[in-house]
Amino acid sequence: MKKIPTKTYLREEELPKCWYNMKAVMKEQHEPFLNPKTLEPATEEELSKVFCSELVKQELNETDEYIPIPEEIQDFYKMFRPSPLIRAYCLEKELDTPAEIYYKFEGNNTSGSHKLNSAAAQVYYAKKEGLTSLTTETGAGQWGTALAMASVYYGIDLTVFMVKCSAEQKPHRKAVMQTYGANVVPSPSETTEVGRKILEEFPGTGGSLGCAISEAIEKSQKTPNCKYVLGSVLDHVSLHQSVIGLEAKTVLDKYGVTPDVIIGCAGGGSNLAGLIAPFVKDKINGTKNYRLVAVEPASCPSLTKGQYKYDYGDTGRTTPLMRMYSLGSGFMPAATHAGGLRFHGMSPVLSKLYHDGYIEAIAVQQTEVFDAAVRFARCEGILPAPESSHAIKVAIDEALKAKESGEKKVILFNLSGTGYFDMMSYTKFLENKMVDYVPTEEDLQKGFNSFLDIPQNK
Repeated sequence: MKKIPTKTYLREEELPKCWYNMKAVMKEQHEPFLNPKTLEPATEEELSKVFCSELVKQELNETDEYIPIPEEIQDFYKMFRPSPLIRAYCLEKELDTPAEIYYKFEGNNTSGSHKLNSAAAQVYYAKKEGLTSLTTETGAGQWGTALAMASVYYGIDLTVFMVKCSAEQKPHRKAVMQTYGANVVPSPSETTEVGRKILEEFPGTGGSLGCAISEAIEKSQKTPNCKYVLGSVLDHVSLHQSVIGLEAKTVLDKYGVTPDVIIGCAGGGSNLAGLIAPFVKDKINGTKNYRLVAVEPASCPSLTKGQYKYDYGDTGRTTPLMRMYSLGSGFMPAATHAGGLRFHGMSPVLSKLYHDGYIEAIAVQQTEVFDAAVRFARCEGILPAPESSHAIKVAIDEALKAKESGEKKVILFNLSGTGYFDMMSYTKFLENKMVDYVPTEEDLQKGFNSFLDIPQNK
């Protein structure tokens, strides 16, 4: 095995020319979206009323393992891809572990995260469809920033509904989005019917991704020549993010490195899905025994404490129904600092893989996450996003287990974004003012009570 350099990039000719579609190699597909009015599988035509038509085709594609990336999107990617695969030698030394630790760093663009991989694709298809404006939601702000960058590049107007507590914690994120021409609205707001309804039911709420999604969809439906785009959860978003895993696997294969554990933070699931995409086939076929680990916040534990049921993707209950691990669309998460992980459900494709035993899930507390983030920053010189730091926390835990056992273990995780707009959160942690939130059984039950009574085999 060759020794992998500290930081490794692909050559331009090695960049992915296709996205990788996990669904093409799954033994069973996740259940289809349901029309919430008829409870029948949602058709391509129905989904295209909300999402761009080409994205719907990608969403429903279960047969093509590789889907070509249009040349125009490849050109956009070349502005910030490839992203480096980094051997964390300094962290390994700090931990005194025999484990090898690698991370894919997706924060080397102005949006500060992996979100630009899908934003570039979604806005490209919107422009191709002839749309003139888009709406979306954002939690921590990375998706909103990425979409604002892509929208101004393609000349499309954008309205972003940003989760209110995140807008308050990260005011500079709003400024960056506005710099790129986006209209940013803290959510829930008084600008939509569903926002006013949520504020009436939950006065003083810091909002959630589910709330922001509801407002964004309503806005898109009332705006001419406009559609809604989503930054996580859906299969086509996971598809676009597969460039992360494809690049990582190409480098690891080049140096003869096989990971034992592959780790990603998980809110809606897009960065984890993108990282594991090209590794899933071997896991499903049994040719490799990778451990694929989703790390979620204990404050919003959709996989570890949620139920595998059909549910709405938004608090206002307007989206198609998806079968996923969910805390219920009525669950209102605490105002924690990992705003991008505060979604009540999990990607349907990841939920299916988890349900079938191909993925593990771990829930962690935010104080231990920030402790891992600070430790990582002091070793590796990158200030990680709170979301990404969930993966760092578990990667460190795995490396320390290897130290105890003397096991030669290879760990790969996705450093999905940077934390330079999260200084209020870091300050609270460093001043010992940060507290952990764990929903009570009563809190969870309130969310579960919002599930519809739908036969799960429909």
